[in-house]
Amino acid sequence: MSPFILTALFFSLGLGTTLTFASSHWLLAWMGLELNTMAILPLMAQNHHPRAIEATTKYFLTQATAAAVILFASITNAWVSGEWNIQLTAHPLATTMIILALSLKVGLAPAHFWLPEVLQGLDLTTGLILSTWQKLAPFALILQLSSANSGLLIFLGLTSTLVGGWGGLNQTQTRKILAYSSIAHLGWMVLVLKFAPHLTLLALILYILMTSSVFLTLKINNSMTINALATSWTKTPAISTVAPLALLSLAGLPPLSGFMPKWLILQELTKQQLPLTATLAALSALLSLFFYLRISYSMTLTMSPNTTPASAPWRLHNPQFTLLLSASTALSLFLLPVTPTVTALLLSP
Repeated sequence: MSPFILTALFFSLGLGTTLTFASSHWLLAWMGLELNTMAILPLMAQNHHPRAIEATTKYFLTQATAAAVILFASITNAWVSGEWNIQLTAHPLATTMIILALSLKVGLAPAHFWLPEVLQGLDLTTGLILSTWQKLAPFALILQLSSANSGLLIFLGLTSTLVGGWGGLNQTQTRKILAYSSIAHLGWMVLVLKFAPHLTLLALILYILMTSSVFLTLKINNSMTINALATSWTKTPAISTVAPLALLSLAGLPPLSGFMPKWLILQELTKQQLPLTATLAALSALLSLFFYLRISYSMTLTMSPNTTPASAPWRLHNPQFTLLLSASTALSLFLLPVTPTVTALLLSP
């Protein structure tokens, strides 16, 4: 793809998200979401592979449906209350419809069916954009809906954590595993949204850092399946040493950064007299831990089946840019000791 077209598409992606961030009017926010969707479609279809075209079509239809529901709900709210302001969306029907539409946009269960299939058809760079940047604009709108039904959010959150855990258990494709990982993490964010929005923001930031680290590691190794990860150790031993730690951080194991949001969310749910919800969420994290351990095992403790002459392949110079990988991996591993500082920064006005 031409560098000029790529620049225009990335600029449009940034503009769409920024427009949604900055808007207080539903029509402007809707325009930002649509701009975001239109900008990523050419990136998704650039490989001209049938799987990529199928994924692009599925993504377009899903996002168009969600955008239509958001537009309809916002018009309904304006008709009933005469108010287009996002933070003053008070009508319960309109609020519920918008929450469900935004859940469809980001891939929350039970509206998650499109996400694993779409991510499976993309290359790892576009998959990284879809899993991280594309979540920002819908979450900015969800965070502003102060009148959202807490029961609905808890249902969506619990369903997502459980579906994300169960769905990834029998997968062998790394992109599908990361899609179910995304669903589970989104569930954790939505669970605590009504009670402590700053924890949702913290979980989203750390999820983006950890997922970026894992996607960039897979991109350097060019590993699309768990079996292909067995060659990682011979190709990039340093990255293969650190990558399992980033995966375990995604799983939420202490003393890694991923433990921070899970710990604080469980603490907040307990404070809100929701012990059963907290228990189910914690148990669902064990399901996710299983498939993260599978990937870690394949990377570090498995040798690929090679003949004797081919058992030590040449380590050629890799021209890929690794600064973003090293920065995201370091932040994914070492942020837990600064938890008080991070929470204080998020709570400060």
